[in-house]
Order: sequence, then structure tokens, then C-alpha cells
Amino acid sequence: MDPSARLAHGSRAVAGGILLSRLAGLLREKLLAYHLGTGLAAEAFRAALRIPNLLQNLLGDGVLTGAFVPTYARLLDEGREESAGRLAGAVAALLVLVTGVLVAVGVLLAEPLTRLLTPGFPAGSPKAELTVLLVRVLTPSLGFLVLSAWALGVLNAHRRFFRAYVAPVLWNASIIIALTVGAALGRGERDLAVAVAFGALIGAVLQFLSKLPAVRGSVAGLRPTLRRDTPGLRAVLRASTGVIAGRGVVQLSAYADLVIASLLAAGAVAALGYAQVLYLLPVSLFGMSVAAAALPDLATHAHGAVDRLVDDIADGLRRITALVVPTTIAYIVLGTSVVTVLFGGGAFGAPAARQVAAVLGAYSLGLLATTQSRLLQSALYGLDDTRTPARIALVRVGVATAVGVGLMLVLDAYRWDPTGPVRVAPLGPADTAARAAAESLHRLGAVGLALGASAGAWTERALLRRALTARIGRPLPSARIGRPLTASLALVLGALLVDPTMALLGPVLDDVPAAVRAGVALVPSAVLFAAAAVLVDLVDLPGVATARRTLGLSGAGRSPRTR
Repeated sequence: MDPSARLAHGSRAVAGGILLSRLAGLLREKLLAYHLGTGLAAEAFRAALRIPNLLQNLLGDGVLTGAFVPTYARLLDEGREESAGRLAGAVAALLVLVTGVLVAVGVLLAEPLTRLLTPGFPAGSPKAELTVLLVRVLTPSLGFLVLSAWALGVLNAHRRFFRAYVAPVLWNASIIIALTVGAALGRGERDLAVAVAFGALIGAVLQFLSKLPAVRGSVAGLRPTLRRDTPGLRAVLRASTGVIAGRGVVQLSAYADLVIASLLAAGAVAALGYAQVLYLLPVSLFGMSVAAAALPDLATHAHGAVDRLVDDIADGLRRITALVVPTTIAYIVLGTSVVTVLFGGGAFGAPAARQVAAVLGAYSLGLLATTQSRLLQSALYGLDDTRTPARIALVRVGVATAVGVGLMLVLDAYRWDPTGPVRVAPLGPADTAARAAAESLHRLGAVGLALGASAGAWTERALLRRALTARIGRPLPSARIGRPLTASLALVLGALLVDPTMALLGPVLDDVPAAVRAGVALVPSAVLFAAAAVLVDLVDLPGVATARRTLGLSGAGRSPRTR
């Protein structure tokens, strides 16, 4: 298969699996928003979930993406399937050993860990005590989530992408069932949060077990072992040091955001969580899908096939840009409607939607940089360079923290009302009583943290491009932004039509839920963008090539490399 076609096929398979998983995740978040809103139980659950997420990203996604998959893929490419199987077994055994110890520590030390990570949650308060309980319930899921990430890495190397990425649907489904049953039984917010935590634990077990048959069918000679002489194990361990350092810096930055957000007005932690759900959707669908599909080829082309390596990177950057630019514009100009469609209703009202949309818009300014950086990191991992991304990640975190803290102290004095931002408090950090008060909800301090994250993302992208150019000895092509930006102007026009549309349909929509009204308001933008994408031949978007062929437009189906 042609490398460009293989990348397109692989990225579509990854994106398809991620899409189903994220749709299930959005339903999960919709139900969480409906039942918990941005209140105390929601904040406790968001905070408690960070601990297993941190360790999963470090030991699972981090080590496996940057260290294990390139080495494993090269062994397969060399025809050494038995050695590859032994390596997979050794990595699995090490992960079980390390995560077992960490789970025990997390459960036993849940209370001091909670105090360390959420200093803004008053000790002994109901919110702090609930967070400790949820940490104890959620931490055991770490082992299964890390093993699930190991299985994903194995299946990626064998290019069995869809099964690998669709499995988290089971995790989301388990949470949805637990939440639905709890709500049907009339449980309060605290009990619902506990039910969700147990659902997440059961879902982690199901997610791993669903991948295991495919792994066993793909890997020859798979046996857990701790032997040091396993082929490729030393290379994986050596590379993992840099990967863990880089991912560790980023994850510690996320925890720093949690600590800082806990010092802001009430609701900031939950608002960041809801905004990150939407922000991470295109990061996963477009950035991760392209990077994951490209990684096996990047690892094999990085040693001696520089022309093919550059072509792989150029294809990936072009594909990411075509998908992410419209998403960025949509989040910025249609953010409130998007947030309301997904989360609106119940405890999640219009003030919460405006707050989360403002945070999402700030995150979106760095969306293109974040998604392209995933591919650039994979290219460096393919070159067996895990230290450079780690050093650059440190710079990113420094920039994000410096910018974010400065801006949050100013913006936390404001709330976004229907007429725009309104100052509601003095500048500077609020005291404990003010943070906990209900009238402090929906302030904009979290927007400052999101703006800092965007500044850090663009810094990281610039440094990764420079480092990769130096490694391969030639400049990287720039992804052209003209076509996707032109098509995205239709979204701006659609945003201008929101108020006239709602005024025209007002009598019909008065009695329908806010989420439905917001969905109707998005229709003009969706229709205009679809037409614009076809007209400008934005062929990387699904369905565009088919639509152009159906309409008999010239150039339909052209390979992007021939342009």
C-alpha cells in the first residue's frame, strides 16, 4: 500500500475508534454535567480522577508510545516475531510490577496525596473527605488502564488500530450505567460520585479484557518475563527514561493547574474539566490518530529513509491542519452553543455554559500547535530521541505556568454575563470563604490557565520543529493553512446567523430544552461549512472527495501529494 494511503487508512481507523469512544465519553460527561453540574461533588470527582490518569499517562501512553512501540515495530519489520513477543511479555510484566506497588501506595496514602494535590480543598471539609474516598476507589483502576495501554501499543504496531482505540467505550459505558442506576434510585450527589468511581473501576477491567484476545492472536511467543536479556528491553528502558521525564513534566503541569485552580473561585476545577473534554476531542481524533498511525512507519523510515520520513511528516501535518483549523474556529465563535448542546440541562445552566465556553475558547488558541506537536514528537521517538521532547516539554510547562498564573489572577475577578465580562471581585486570589461561596461560581480565572496552556503549546511546537529539522538535516515543509481557513470562514458567517435563526424560530423553540435550541442554532454553520469544504476541495475531510465526484467537480479524488 502507498505510504500516504496507508497513513490515511490507519488514521481513519484510529479516528473511527476514538470517535466512538469520545461519543460515549461525551454522553458520560453530559450525564455528569446534568446530575453534578460544577458543584462540590463534581470537583471532588475531577480531582480524584487525576491520580490514575497521571500514572496511566506516564507508564502507559508515555512509555509505550515513545519507547516500546518503535522498538517493537522495528523487530516486526526485521521479521523477528519471536523476539518481539518476548519483548511484549517483558514490558507487560514490568508494568504489572510497577503499577502494583503504585496502587498500594495510592490507596494507603490517599489522604496526604489529596491534601498535596488540592490544597484549596479545606482539610476535613465534605469536599476533601469525598475526594479521599474517590481516590481510594479509583486508584486500583490504574493497573488495568496501564495494561490496556500496553495492549493498545501492541495492536498499533500490528496496525490493528480500530479495535485498540474503540475499547474505551466499555469504560464509558460502565460509568454511564453506574450513574444512571444511581440517579434512578434517587441518590444524592455524593453517592452518585461514589457510584461513578466504582463504575470507572469496573470499566477499566472490561477495557483491558476486551483487547486481550486480539493481543494473544497477534503476538507470537507472548509470555510475561522479567529476564534482563530479553531482546530490545534495554533499548525500551533507556528510551523510557526520557519519555517519562517529558510526560512527567507535562503531567506535573496538569497537576499544577489542578492545585492552582483549587485556589480560584468555586467551580474552576470543574469548568477546566468540562472544557478539557471538548479540547481533547480533536487532540485525540486528529492529532493522536495521525501520530499513532504514522508511528510504525516513522520508526522504520527514520533509519536510512529520510525522504520517506519527511513525506510521512508532511502528510501528517497537512492532514492535522485540515481537520484542526475548522475545529478551532468552531470552538471560538460557536463555543457557547457547542457547550450547551453537550452539557446543558439540569444543574448545568447558562452561566456554566458561558464559563466553560470561555475556557474552551482560550484552550482552542493552542489546539493546532498541540495536535501538530504530537506528530513531531512521534517523529523524534522514531529517531530514538526521547530526551529532546522531554527538555522541550519542560520549557512548555514553564511558559504555560508563568503566563497562566499571571492571567488567572486578573481574570478571576470577572464573570461572563450575557452582556459580556463583568467585574465581581477585587483583583488577586480570593480568600477561602469567598472561594467556597455559591456566588463565586462561574468566574473566569480558569480562562487564564487555558491561555497559558496555549502559549506553552506554540512554544513547544516551534522548538520541536527546530529540533527535528536539525536531526534530519533538512527543513520540514509547512502545512498549508489556506484551504481549511477559507472553508472555516463559513463557520464565522454561520455564527452571525445564530441570533436571527433563534429569533425566527423563537415561538417554536420556547418550550424545548436549551440543548436542543443550541443544536438548532448550530445548523446554519454546519451546512455552510460543509458546502465550503466541498467547494475549496478540502479533501482530507471525510466525505469531501465523494461529494465532489457526485457533483462532477474537477479535481475530485486528487492525492494531496500531487498538489
